Amino acid sequence: VQLQASGGGLVQAGGSLRLSCAASERTFRYYAMGWFRQAPGKEREFVAAIIWSGGSTYYADSVKGRFTISRDNARNTVYLQMNTLKPEDTAVYYCAAKNNGGPYDYWGQGTQVTVSS
Repeated sequence: VQLQASGGGLVQAGGSLRLSCAASERTFRYYAMGWFRQAPGKEREFVAAIIWSGGSTYYADSVKGRFTISRDNARNTVYLQMNTLKPEDTAVYYCAAKNNGGPYDYWGQGTQVTVSS
């Protein structure tokens, strides 16, 4: 599965962005999807995840209530709506996919999100 993330950019604090991650295969619909981020000098961290059906979602405490993960299996795409952005949200955001309970198997190339204060 190839993943293509997009939608990053520069936004002021308090603003919003929506990231998209398009998958290359229809089997995408059977994969759990996640978003991760990595800020300069820091390790990659989990942001949000969604199961294959979209019926359950999971969030890091730092983004809960501000970010929303969703998916459109007909379009082979997962989204991350990011509201009330903070400077500490600045990072490269990656989408990832897995089709079982193990680690994420497939990763996108990342999209830069920069939040100015």
